Amino acid sequence: MSLTEISKYMSLILRHKPEVIGIHMDEHGWVEVKNLIEGISKTYPFDLAMLEEIVATDNKQRYSFSEDHLLIRANQGHSIPVDVELPEVTPPEILYHGTGEKFAASIDQAGLLPKSRLYVHLSGDRETAVNVGQRHGKPVVYLVKSGEMHCDGYRFYRSVNGVWLTKEVPVKYLMKQEA
Repeated sequence: MSLTEISKYMSLILRHKPEVIGIHMDEHGWVEVKNLIEGISKTYPFDLAMLEEIVATDNKQRYSFSEDHLLIRANQGHSIPVDVELPEVTPPEILYHGTGEKFAASIDQAGLLPKSRLYVHLSGDRETAVNVGQRHGKPVVYLVKSGEMHCDGYRFYRSVNGVWLTKEVPVKYLMKQEA
């Protein structure tokens, strides 16, 4: 079992289904490191050194340890209700959202909705949005008028790994661009 495969399993646990390994997540998304290791170890060989390597080498910085390293959580992307204690921040004038061409018609009609997640994920640069879109087929990039949205009362948050989050993006704040 590779660290990449274990990281994907860990993402499932920490973002969507802690019950898969029988652990409890608090209201801020934290789980006890020892319980996570014990739970994953029932399915895959797993220890603290492997966990620390996954956290340290994850290019998207998906996970954070508490200061004392006794707790761990996913930084964003949850489908279960958690408050990851992100401060509200003023966004730049423009943010970006990358998706696949197959989703464009729905977005053009309804705007960006979180679907199974708690927030819509946005990026601060076009290149990242193109890369995200490529994961879903032919990429489409939406320019998001985030400064205007913020002035109109929409709230924005920025996760520790730089992903911009908001509850929704109505159609009037979107401009579709070819990737």
